[in-house]
Amino acid sequence: MCSLGSFLQKGKLGTTAAVAWRGLTSCAQAKATFVTGPRQTDTTFYEFRTYTIKPSMMNEFMRLTNENIHLRTAYSDLIGYWTVELGGLNKVFHIWKYDSFAHRTEVRTKLFQDKDWLDKYISKAIPMVDKQDNEIVYLVPWCKMQTPEKQGVYEMVTFSFKPGGPAVWGKSFRAAISTHVNTGYTKLVGLFNTEYGFLNQAHVLWWNENPDIRAAGRHLAHEDARVVAAVRESVQFLDSQKNKLLIPAPFSPLK
Repeated sequence: MCSLGSFLQKGKLGTTAAVAWRGLTSCAQAKATFVTGPRQTDTTFYEFRTYTIKPSMMNEFMRLTNENIHLRTAYSDLIGYWTVELGGLNKVFHIWKYDSFAHRTEVRTKLFQDKDWLDKYISKAIPMVDKQDNEIVYLVPWCKMQTPEKQGVYEMVTFSFKPGGPAVWGKSFRAAISTHVNTGYTKLVGLFNTEYGFLNQAHVLWWNENPDIRAAGRHLAHEDARVVAAVRESVQFLDSQKNKLLIPAPFSPLK
């Protein structure tokens, strides 16, 4: 039995069918290029953890964490640790890096065998926490984590897209993000795609020197024809978006 491709090669299809076949082939190649990119060969992923702290315990929780975070970072890499200033109250947000799911399992197992970690931190921190949430995310294939040269504030913007994944909205979203980066109004730190959590989401971590510079840059971006055009193209795939302003903790690697 001959495949559609072999019929095309033998010239047994008409022009319309040939064009359709080429379109299907191009589409499949585009999707294959995206899904077999770096994330498939590099098993590294990141865990986003958000804790809601009891309001009266926030200062004590941060003091306890500052004193004991070294017990946790002995097992895996902490990328950043922040308090949420705007976009949520009494919350902390932190990012952890893992080489693979097996690595994460190994780390979690060792942590709960570590008496110092359990006695000095977990037993004291748990009564201070109201709620915990986590997500597993990958860096998108065309983005590398960047480290700002000096201390500032961070903005995490979360985009929820229509179902279909990056094969549907990835190209236009990349164009919109690249346009923002190229204008220089803000600095991109990392761009992530959710693997476990709310699907069809992208998280963009931006850096600015301070909230006022961020506000001024946002106003300029809204008046920039390049940004407006790129956003207009990508917004057709968007369902919702939200953001939060993050202040680095004293012990955060990302300052």
